[in-house]
Amino acid sequence: MTIYELGETAVVRAIIRSLDIEFEDCAVIDLADAEYLVATTDMFHRATDFPEEMSAWQIGWMTAAGTLSDIAAMGARPFGLLVSIGLPDLPPAFVESMIGGLSDCAHECGTAIIGGDTDSHQELTITGTALGCVRKDQILRRRGAQVGDLVCVTGHLGTAGAGMRALELGLATGDPVAVNKLFEPVPRIAEGIRLAESKAVTSMMDNSDGLSESLYQLAEVNGCGFTIHADSLPMLSGLDLGLGPDLDLALYTGGDFELLFTVAPERLVDARNACELTVIGEAISEGVFLEGDRTEEIERKGYRSLRCQDASSTDL
Repeated sequence: MTIYELGETAVVRAIIRSLDIEFEDCAVIDLADAEYLVATTDMFHRATDFPEEMSAWQIGWMTAAGTLSDIAAMGARPFGLLVSIGLPDLPPAFVESMIGGLSDCAHECGTAIIGGDTDSHQELTITGTALGCVRKDQILRRRGAQVGDLVCVTGHLGTAGAGMRALELGLATGDPVAVNKLFEPVPRIAEGIRLAESKAVTSMMDNSDGLSESLYQLAEVNGCGFTIHADSLPMLSGLDLGLGPDLDLALYTGGDFELLFTVAPERLVDARNACELTVIGEAISEGVFLEGDRTEEIERKGYRSLRCQDASSTDL
């Protein structure tokens, strides 16, 4: 069996067991004062992560956004982005525009590119490493959900997936909102910080791999399960795909970079005061289910970078 056949989640589990580390969006480093340093790294490839329709600027933006989203998931404030780029033979203007996208996204998130490396490579490959800090009494981790907690998300689900579907169907010009969400996601830095400050959140991660895979990861870490209400899933109406609402987009497509988190019911008002959110379900003892006209188990699937043509990664 190869690692492609095994699947990325299983590979990451094996690495985590070998290194004896936590399964988090970021590494957590104790600075021996009132704050933790959090650090994350993400790798992106031209063939699997950047659709052909993306501009050089958007390639840079997406790389920074995908990396900084992990900082948001910890409730942390970013303070630097390191970027290493493997470059094939590209026009200088392309590289300059790509760096501009990286820098613009970093500034949008209140930080900047502080260093990095370049080298020659057969395929455009970009690795972003982001650093952040968060007070020790405010850090948000994947572990902490309790049975009865409410499951919440920021923003809308499946929009980036709708953008990818639009590209596949040749409808990109008819669905600019979804395609823009796919090409230019905005990390939920401000929302993560405010949720951390509210102290209402019991567990959190980003949903870059899609809602289904993220729910299963949270369930494993917390030893619980989740029931999700189909009619509560926040999806943008009016996406010009000609196909109508599609729950599969909300459940199984990645790239939205929204926050998925749990809140104790008595603290929901505090969480709502921190940011706009949608309650989509609750934590239960076991299983991951969708409750609609009937209750059924949610299939575990989503974006996996160890499968051909998938476009996301699992964080250690």
